[in-house]
Amino acid sequence: MNSKISVIIPAYNEEKAMAKVLDDVAAVMQEQRYDFEIIVVDDCSTDKTAEIVKSKGVKLIKHEVNKGVGASRKTGILDCFGDIVVMLDADGTYPASSIPELLKYLPEYDQVIGARKKESGTLRILRQPVKWVMFSLASFLVKEKIPDLNSGLRAIKKEILLKYLYLIPDGFSCVTTMTLVFLCNKYKIKYVPIDYYKRIGKSKFRIFVDTRIFLFRIIKIILYFNPLIIFMPLSLFVLSIGVVKIIYSLFVVKSSLIRASGISIVIFGVCIYAFGLLADLIVTRLNKNNPPLI
Repeated sequence: MNSKISVIIPAYNEEKAMAKVLDDVAAVMQEQRYDFEIIVVDDCSTDKTAEIVKSKGVKLIKHEVNKGVGASRKTGILDCFGDIVVMLDADGTYPASSIPELLKYLPEYDQVIGARKKESGTLRILRQPVKWVMFSLASFLVKEKIPDLNSGLRAIKKEILLKYLYLIPDGFSCVTTMTLVFLCNKYKIKYVPIDYYKRIGKSKFRIFVDTRIFLFRIIKIILYFNPLIIFMPLSLFVLSIGVVKIIYSLFVVKSSLIRASGISIVIFGVCIYAFGLLADLIVTRLNKNNPPLI
């Protein structure tokens, strides 16, 4: 591979794992003789994370205030020299040894995602069913099976990523957005099975708050690129209720009140479909006219 590679590692109070993660990444990248850089974006850590990074001679970018893991990734993307961006978490959960396996699928694919074979995070009993719901919803909306929606290990073509950087949120849902944006725009994604380990140190993931954000983010991104995929089923559902009520009023109870309410529901269903068409027209024009962020 002749491409330049930037490994971006967002970090917030990861002093327990930071040294090992950096050593593992450096060893793998040097062994493969890549033209690479490692960038750690310290999101205003209060521990010794920054000191450890400096001791390793790795490029360090510091946020003066805590902005979120998504903001840290964006900072690294805008500051890196690579044609290919590799993203890796700083908590020791993802194996740096899998990076070459991801990179070998580029440039054939536009994004290569390390799909975790199992869930080893904190609150595993709660996280597994929650993730199943999120993955199922996202897969249904994009009409494509998604093995791992929010993996923290992935390799992406920077040129494409920059076009949609304005859509990437500052929080945990940033990687979910990266997956969905590429799928919605028909870019080629490859999923590579990887191991996933118990994190080193304390998790910052908030199971209820962040899950709610993830779900809203999934719907928001789909609405942004393909609103009819949501408006159409909703419209058909409402129309079906209205039609059933009208039929019920005509042939069962013969009630003008029920029939009137059924007609109102049908009209409401038609309005939903009209809103969907209008939204589709708007986002089509916006996406067409939106310039890449460079």
